[in-house]
Amino acid sequence: MSSERDATGRVVLVGGGPGDPGLMTVAGLDAVRSADVVVTDRLAPVAVLDDLGPDVEVIDVGKVPFGRATPQEEINRILIDHARRGRTVVRLKGGDSFLFGRGGEEHLACTDAGVPVTVIPGVTSAFSVPALAGIPATHRGLSQGVSVVSGHVPPGSPDSTLDYGALARSGTTLVLLMAVTNLPAITAELLAQGLPGATPAVMIENGSTPAQRVLRGTLATIARDAAEEEIAPPAITVIGAVAALAEQLAPGLPPPSRAGSEVAFPSR
Repeated sequence: MSSERDATGRVVLVGGGPGDPGLMTVAGLDAVRSADVVVTDRLAPVAVLDDLGPDVEVIDVGKVPFGRATPQEEINRILIDHARRGRTVVRLKGGDSFLFGRGGEEHLACTDAGVPVTVIPGVTSAFSVPALAGIPATHRGLSQGVSVVSGHVPPGSPDSTLDYGALARSGTTLVLLMAVTNLPAITAELLAQGLPGATPAVMIENGSTPAQRVLRGTLATIARDAAEEEIAPPAITVIGAVAALAEQLAPGLPPPSRAGSEVAFPSR
């Protein structure tokens, strides 16, 4: 660990992947275990925090949908302030911090502040969670590509930069992240843009944790069914022919033995 006497600490952005700690990279685990401070959120594989020593400070900066949220500017400040005190600070993210995460913003903030920062990519939930439900993102003869879409902005919003018509015509598997609330609007737009309503669709909630649930349907039904089943974030939606393979292929891994994203943060 870093000494408090060190002139300058550093920040390491660690992509944790989905909730099961067994899916973290060796480099990511090594970084967490050598940290003085771990800045994390509820979607990270927080079970790894149970193995840390008593001197490691754990800071929860989680964001709960429609609830408590830590502003990104405050997260940046925490990373920089602790690094300037000579500490090794690990920012542990759920998913990969460079895929629809704020890793890029955190990297720039540290760089602008003159704080050394490195990136350890994670196992992205966009592909690992579907695989755990028996869904390959691509498959010969079914899909020759995949498009990963952030659903935090609905179609038609002034802030939306996506061409849903192009997505509907692309012939690729569509993987939707952060798209629980806006799923009705997204599926309606894809239908309006010509994607057939019978296109297979699957939602996976709490991927890689003991609470994982899989909901199968079609583009025309998945949003309604998700509301009826009270699917809640974090959840990933896969739309395309490969989604039908979930009924034929065995899941990629057995159920994890530890609760991952359901584990409470330790009090330190």
